[in-house]
Amino acid sequence: MSEPRLPRHPLAEVFGFPVDNFSERAKRYRQHRLCPYNNKVPSCTKDKARSPLGVCSIFAGEGLAITCPIRFRQEWLIAEDAAAFFFPPTTRWTSLTEVRLNDAEGKSAGNIDIVLVAYDERGQIVDFGALEVQAVYISGNIRRPFEFYVKNPEAHYAMDWSGHRYYPRPDYLSSSRKRLAPQLIYKGGILNAWHKKMAVALHRGFYEAMPELPEVPREAANMAWLVYDLVLDEEQNVYRLTLWRKIYTQFQAALAAMTTPRPGALADFIGYLQGKLDAQLDKGTAPEAPTLADIPEM
Repeated sequence: MSEPRLPRHPLAEVFGFPVDNFSERAKRYRQHRLCPYNNKVPSCTKDKARSPLGVCSIFAGEGLAITCPIRFRQEWLIAEDAAAFFFPPTTRWTSLTEVRLNDAEGKSAGNIDIVLVAYDERGQIVDFGALEVQAVYISGNIRRPFEFYVKNPEAHYAMDWSGHRYYPRPDYLSSSRKRLAPQLIYKGGILNAWHKKMAVALHRGFYEAMPELPEVPREAANMAWLVYDLVLDEEQNVYRLTLWRKIYTQFQAALAAMTTPRPGALADFIGYLQGKLDAQLDKGTAPEAPTLADIPEM
């Protein structure tokens, strides 16, 4: 099966706007390297604060892939959707970002991206839930096309980057196995032991690349997967973060589905071993590991 054709270039959004948006607002954000998505400071700080990599999303096949976790903060929709899962409708709540989580020995299990806290009329916390935000890693080099684009956006927005080496692509497998799964094991394990609910916000392409998760009714769930898409507002020429689906699961079942590999056919592996053995025997070389006959008597 042939691979899908690469887009002419990978850049979908730069400093919050499509690369072909030349409105005064878009120009201002590009000029001053600003972030429109509720970063901790007005400027983009992705990768390097002094030379930020202002790519919010890239083209991926027929869709897009969100590559910056701050991109999910548009209008704080993710906090509102998570709160609807964590708390009853009339609850007073607010959000805290980058909250350190320690284990029983006082060692850090990492930072929780966003903690939503429910509080009473005296300002005392009565409940909380944890929201993790997962963008996708990129394989290849995204900085080179980005830097080429920002040198002259109006001249380079239609550039053809498809023939360059290290063309950037979303790496969903590494993002899931090396980032999301370990976070769920450590941080999620502690939260689950405390019987606290957890939500994960991620992009549609990321979710569709994951193993199928065993769903449960909302009232039986202690974990919610908030899956978003980027929908183009053609009139304004901007992408709107839009909730695509809410998936409800149990923590342990979802973690098992993510971390348990699906075995391939045993016959395929034996065939692979046979090929390696045949190649070694054709060369007339002995097996790499010694047999019992190779071990001298003591």
